[in-house]
Parts: sequence; C-alpha cells; structure tokens
Amino acid sequence: QLQLVESGGGLVQPGGSLRLSCRFSGEALDYNYIGWFRQAPGKEREGISCISASGSNANYADSVKGRATISRDNSNNTVYLQMNNLGPGNTAVYYCAAKSTFIRTVCDVESLGMDWWGRGTLVNVTS
Repeated sequence: QLQLVESGGGLVQPGGSLRLSCRFSGEALDYNYIGWFRQAPGKEREGISCISASGSNANYADSVKGRATISRDNSNNTVYLQMNNLGPGNTAVYYCAAKSTFIRTVCDVESLGMDWWGRGTLVNVTS
C-alpha cells in the first residue's frame, strides 16, 4: 500500500508558474508509476502527466504538452510537476496517484485506473 501527499498548490496569477510535489511512501516504491491528474469545477478528472517507475519515461496530455514537466526523485520518493504559463483554465484540484507495475519503463497518462490516490492540492489561477 502506498500513501501519497501533494503540496505546492495555491493562488497563481495568469502567466505564472507553479511546481507541485507528490511525496509517496509505503511498500514496493520502485514498482509504481506516478501520474498527475486534475479536476476542474464541474468537469471530469483527467490525466495530465505520468512518469514511469524508473523515471526514464514520461508522458503528457495534449492540454499541458509544452507547458509542463514531470520529474521523479526516487532518492526522496517525490515526483514533481512544473507548470508554466498558467491560465484560468488550469484552475483545478490536482491529484497524484500511483499504479503498481512490473514494467518500470512505461506509464499511461490517460488511465484513471490507479491503485492509490492522494487527497489533492488546489491550484487557483486568477488575477
């Protein structure tokens, strides 16, 4: 079982940047890929980025491609999501989640079928 805790959300002005952190703990940490998801008010939850268990591969949804960078520090059990040039459409609760896998080099950015979820952190982009 894994526990995930997000941090780094808050109020951001349009055009600003933010780095979200996802600290994970528990068992078999090296055999889980981590995904970032968001859910805007009145909308369904969507996957926006993921990184493989090894940290060697990452994927991005079209909605954030070019404006987001995911990274993983396995020595600190933390995954980061750097987001730049934020707009009001990026306002949402951001969640990280983990999926157990024996294939350490792949991840699925579209899948909501994750095994463990954090509680989320709110990002509010407003002037």
